[in-house]
Amino acid sequence: MMLKSIISLLLFLGMSFAVEGARFVQTEYKRPFRAVVEFYFDHPEKIGPALGWVSNLVYVLSNPPYNYPTEDIDIVVISHGRELPVFAKENRKKYEAIVERVESLSFYGVKFMVCSMAAKQFYGYTEKDFYPFVTLVPSALTEIIHWQHLGYGLLIPQVLEVK
Repeated sequence: MMLKSIISLLLFLGMSFAVEGARFVQTEYKRPFRAVVEFYFDHPEKIGPALGWVSNLVYVLSNPPYNYPTEDIDIVVISHGRELPVFAKENRKKYEAIVERVESLSFYGVKFMVCSMAAKQFYGYTEKDFYPFVTLVPSALTEIIHWQHLGYGLLIPQVLEVK
């Protein structure tokens, strides 16, 4: 009897590992989908790959099988690092491709917020220096925690340099 049990167990284990490949699971995401994304980079160009993370959220949720309408995708991006000059109108020519991506994402309802403390202290920027699709907030850190208190999941894009 013991031998039969061991053989049955070995056959079961062997068959369960015989599956070729991973199992795909279609997660049912809760609506509305809420995320707060922190941008804090050491170089303005790093915002480009980070926007890929935001674009990925929008793409996955707005296409099949989810097909979320824009009102069910609530993404807030809060910027407070060396990428701030990208959001300033005076630098449009220098960061034109990135600005166009940011503006495009804003049409999908993504909100872009900039820390006014960092903007003023490090760059001397005021409200008039930014695009209309940018909102200035008193403090990025306080704002990030505020959105988390409202139930938004925190996403911090990792942008690595390949050497």
